[in-house]
Amino acid sequence: MNIPANAALLFLPFVLPICLYVTFTDLRAMKIKNQAVYALFAVFVIGGLFVLPPWSTTWSSATVGPWSISLPPYIWHLLHVVPALAIGILFYLMRQMGAGDAKFLAAASPFIWPGDYFLVVLILATMNVAALVTHRLASFTGLRSFAPDWKSWTRARHIPMGLSLGGSLALYLILGTVYGS
Repeated sequence: MNIPANAALLFLPFVLPICLYVTFTDLRAMKIKNQAVYALFAVFVIGGLFVLPPWSTTWSSATVGPWSISLPPYIWHLLHVVPALAIGILFYLMRQMGAGDAKFLAAASPFIWPGDYFLVVLILATMNVAALVTHRLASFTGLRSFAPDWKSWTRARHIPMGLSLGGSLALYLILGTVYGS
């Protein structure tokens, strides 16, 4: 994994409660609250200054058409939000994802290190299948009577994506603490 283990370890205690909250609220109300998205983004904006201080890291360059752009890694990570939000909005417009899911995806994107993109896609795909199977199976057990008012039980065509999105980010950071560079 390309994420440094110390970076994953520093982010994890702040990100994990947000991921758990997102999972819970999406299961209960089929909504990811804006304050959770803002909090997640704030964790990177503030924590990223300590993990990837722009004033003490070497800048990296990228070529976009005829222009060469050189920025600190902290800024490159923040720029992940733009394509992630665009992809999320596209999925929202195709009715494949909720708006809160798209916003959460964008807020989570700065935490992903370049070089780990394929791994994160695999984690997300696996978590989507696991969330679907687990949620559907749980709806036929006594767990449903434990939380009978959850909206996710009655949405036959939709699954709470917060379960897989929050779980994917948490799992990525947990794996990063163990196997990170």
